[in-house]
Amino acid sequence: MALFSYFSSTNRSTEWSNSKRMDYSVGDKFEDAGTRTSLSSIADAFEEISDLIIAGRNGDFAVLKLKPFCDACSFVSVLFGSLGIAFKFAEMEYTSKVRDLEEASERYVSLSSVVDYDVKWKTVKSHGSHTRNLRRVRQGLDLIRELFQNFLSTNDYSLKDAASSAYQQVCAPYHSWAVRTAVSAGMCALPSREQLLLNLNETEQSAAVQMRRYIKASLPVIKYIDNLYISRGINLDW
Repeated sequence: MALFSYFSSTNRSTEWSNSKRMDYSVGDKFEDAGTRTSLSSIADAFEEISDLIIAGRNGDFAVLKLKPFCDACSFVSVLFGSLGIAFKFAEMEYTSKVRDLEEASERYVSLSSVVDYDVKWKTVKSHGSHTRNLRRVRQGLDLIRELFQNFLSTNDYSLKDAASSAYQQVCAPYHSWAVRTAVSAGMCALPSREQLLLNLNETEQSAAVQMRRYIKASLPVIKYIDNLYISRGINLDW
């Protein structure tokens, strides 16, 4: 039942901190709390959201609640920190946007209600609006997804190559020349492939499992957010 706290319903949902994290410590579905890593925590969180988005396609359009969405996104902040100074820009921007949405969850129940408010007041793309910040968080999730895909494409792919390609694909089109230049220079400071795995307390094999879980689970979440904009006539080229 903890899964349903992600979505609006006629019943009051169980608080994230009391249900989801407790559920991880029991049963065979989740790893023991003592063996969970940052990657497994990220994968667990997004699989829960993804499962209900997919299930919602068989009935009414699922309304994703804002607070548990932010809780899931907060796990990704740890991963940005593991990438070192080269991704400090992404960590700072991503973390600040998630924090803004967390604060907004005290006033807005769902992601759709956030977007509807800014649509009503014509502030969708205004600097600091929650809808703009949601767009940036979505890009952060997609950046990690793309980085993981590149990282797993071959064992010879360095973290620098994987990250550079992911940045060019996901973020570069929306950044200024100055930001793109700074990011390019910072890529040289990325840890090695081996150091990243050490930072994350993973092996090549265990990391591959968790990264594939996140890649699969994050895609429906990213598409869900995109559809919030598209269904309201908001383009995605910003």
